[in-house]
Amino acid sequence: MTAKLAPALLSTLGGRYYTSAEVFAAEQEHIFEAMWFCAARSADLADPGRFKKVQVGRESVLLVRGRDGVLRAFLNVCRHRGAQLCVEGEGEVKRTLRCPYHSWTYALDGRLVAAPNIGTLTDDEGAPIDRYRYGLVPVALTEWLGYAWVCLADTPPPFEDVMAETARTLGDPEAVDRYGIGALDVGHRVVYDVAANWKLIVENFMECYHCSTIHPELVGVLPEFARGVAAQANIGLGAQFGSGVAGFTVDGGAGFDRLPGISEEQDRRYYAITVKPTVFLNLVPDHVIFHRMYPVAPDRTVVECDWLYTGDVVGSARDVSNSVELFHRVNLQDFEACERTQPAMSSRAYRDGGVLVPAEHHLAEFHSWVVSRLAAAL
Repeated sequence: MTAKLAPALLSTLGGRYYTSAEVFAAEQEHIFEAMWFCAARSADLADPGRFKKVQVGRESVLLVRGRDGVLRAFLNVCRHRGAQLCVEGEGEVKRTLRCPYHSWTYALDGRLVAAPNIGTLTDDEGAPIDRYRYGLVPVALTEWLGYAWVCLADTPPPFEDVMAETARTLGDPEAVDRYGIGALDVGHRVVYDVAANWKLIVENFMECYHCSTIHPELVGVLPEFARGVAAQANIGLGAQFGSGVAGFTVDGGAGFDRLPGISEEQDRRYYAITVKPTVFLNLVPDHVIFHRMYPVAPDRTVVECDWLYTGDVVGSARDVSNSVELFHRVNLQDFEACERTQPAMSSRAYRDGGVLVPAEHHLAEFHSWVVSRLAAAL
């Protein structure tokens, strides 16, 4: 009996998955609000009173460092009449968070500490109001890789599942830890405002069929990418630097000393990991590139990209421009491609989707994952 050959072309998601307000609302509820979402760099909130406002799905979430040094997250909503406590994207308060509408005031641990005539306020049983019951609504928060991750679910999924899935991509449970990402410092940051659906950006990051077409600098450093096979398609293997390449830089010149924890097998290789739903990790021997996405609308995604180096590199103000420039160009090239694709998602030509060639077949797993997450809503 002749074995049945796998089809060369697989169907993609239909265009409505990239344009529909209904689909995006379902994603907000069943993906961004239900999973662990990478919200902020912990070191950006190092001092007591530092806060940052982050949109997670349909909710405005406030991250704030307490006087006790603990980083916490709350819904950015006053318990009195629902005014947003903070409208600024980030900042610092001295001791408390005060609602500018009626002056309900909260400690940095979320407890209600003051309100006009608070001594006369009672609950529905006539007892003095419970300062914690009427405090800010807490949001689950954990820290990993130097970033704060939040989850809005009533019962958050185990964060160990996120860590385990990340490790599986490299085929080695200790491989990510060897980069010491949590101890690295931000050497450069760029925020991109991309006029494209977040899934187009994920799909683009996961495949390299486009690399030889739009990424000449990247292919110059990683020549095997010219064949169109993405690093993420080869679990645990990554992509090897070209023979004449000294470092992961825009011209292939030398970078910095190898990160102290990585193995010989990880040297001179590039690894890419998608941490669903909105994080990309790019691992190279001397630095790490960390993308996190903030989906804003069906056709708009803000992407914040950090280039992370050892404290020796950042503290000595060494020039990181050669390594930054390589992936900054990659980002611009990728986002331009996604923005070129977004308008066609509403075309009748893409009503039933497009196709995946064999080098892109692993994207079908991502599409199936999206559909499964939204099955109850669509």
